[in-house]
Amino acid sequence: MPRYISQHTLACLTRQGAAELIRRIYEASQVTARRVLLNMQEGKMLVEFDAPGRDDLEKWLAAEKFHFDWLLRVEYESADGELRVVP
Repeated sequence: MPRYISQHTLACLTRQGAAELIRRIYEASQVTARRVLLNMQEGKMLVEFDAPGRDDLEKWLAAEKFHFDWLLRVEYESADGELRVVP
């Protein structure tokens, strides 16, 4: 399944609010969250998703009212210094 990384800008989010947001992301059934990275000081969040396609992920984000700054399909990754194709 294709992998994507999204960036989101968060405004005035508490730690409890962030925990609730992450819970919602991991409960998704149309897409699968791999990991969520947050910077509360700068109000930024990165999410790594597996999704059937970009349109499916964009539709899910819109339905959940998750605005995103950008969305990137990951084609390659490195592990242990080797370049590998992301399936």
